[in-house]
Amino acid sequence: MSTMNLVLATIYPSLALRWSQLKNIVSEWRRRIHSRSELANLDDISLRDIGMSRCTAQHEASKPFWTK
Repeated sequence: MSTMNLVLATIYPSLALRWSQLKNIVSEWRRRIHSRSELANLDDISLRDIGMSRCTAQHEASKPFWTK
């Protein structure tokens, strides 16, 4: 646990929880950005290997990072 997290958890437990939740959300958004970028760059053979059409891949890749 980082010093900042320890101080927050000790003094402001509810703030520490919100900070942790925010970090998790941002981490998930970054993961989505990366995976959608990777998906957009797959060739047709790789898409076929994972059972996805080019149309579906483009649709998934075009979603904003904040949507599932």
